[in-house]
Amino acid sequence: MEFLIEYAGFLLKLVTVALIIVLTFAGIFASKGKEKPGGLKITKLNDNYDTAKTQLENELLDKKQLKQQQKEKKKQDKLAAKADKKAKKQASSVIETKKRLFVLDFDGDIQASATQTLRREITAVLSVASADDEVVVRLESGGGVVHGYGLAASQLQRIKDANLPLTICVDKVAASGGYMMACVADKIIAAPFAILGSIGVVAQVPNIHRLLDKSLVDVELHTAGKYKRTLTMLGENTDEGREKFKQDLEDTHVLFKEFVSSARPVIDIEAIATGDVWYGSQALKNNLVDQVSTSDAYLVSHFDSADVVSVRYQEPKKLAEKLGLSVLSALEAKATKWVTKVSQFRGY
Repeated sequence: MEFLIEYAGFLLKLVTVALIIVLTFAGIFASKGKEKPGGLKITKLNDNYDTAKTQLENELLDKKQLKQQQKEKKKQDKLAAKADKKAKKQASSVIETKKRLFVLDFDGDIQASATQTLRREITAVLSVASADDEVVVRLESGGGVVHGYGLAASQLQRIKDANLPLTICVDKVAASGGYMMACVADKIIAAPFAILGSIGVVAQVPNIHRLLDKSLVDVELHTAGKYKRTLTMLGENTDEGREKFKQDLEDTHVLFKEFVSSARPVIDIEAIATGDVWYGSQALKNNLVDQVSTSDAYLVSHFDSADVVSVRYQEPKKLAEKLGLSVLSALEAKATKWVTKVSQFRGY
């Protein structure tokens, strides 16, 4: 009898586990055709600032001071509303709107993968922005692959092509491909110790041919085209291949310099295109930036005169991610973040 009870308990546990697994996979398969598209998250930063300010005032001021301040604020709001109403009556049929600052964020890895969301955000902003508006991009990137950052810079160029003022704020780093993006802007603002520059090209390829040779492992590499593969990780590299690889780097560097000097002609490109980097205050002396300040200071200075709006595109989360099953995606993200810190194949 005791055996039957234990066996029944075991079966119950087994059925429960099986049911959970079946329901999980059923949910995953059912969600494949029902995945919702991503969307924009719009945040008015003025409101966040006002909320924080009000909370502090409520804590720091006594009741009498707080009451007096609230009374004064109502008075000012009333006068502002009255002036606005009067201005609208006197204005022509064209309605003037308050200036808007659209704030975008770009946190770049070695692949410049944030370009996928940046392009959507720019498309959205361009669909509603007027000539009086401005786009501010808070940029953080140490660079990466040429094609990735070339595309990212081209996305920023869309803003310039639409005749909208573009300001780039760099609080930490905009080096190499990151600076390639920054130089597109009408105005570059950098924090005093932000790192800028690194206008150069780097590539490194490990080669384990001798190790394989000692282990009696043969590697055959066949190509159609003389320079289809200049350097290889497994095969034996040649001096001719090395020279061609170096020449490719030089050609890419020339393109990089031409792009920067065209976008920012005030720079002495030959003097700064050495691969060296400068801190914000030093970068100002070399015309790499226009102003030394922080993104926070720049945005706060516009809260009274403009609507400062953060625009972020958010990718939809898959069911596997919601259930914490996307281990491979998490590992991939960690690996990419690590590789970003280590210079590798050809890139800015």
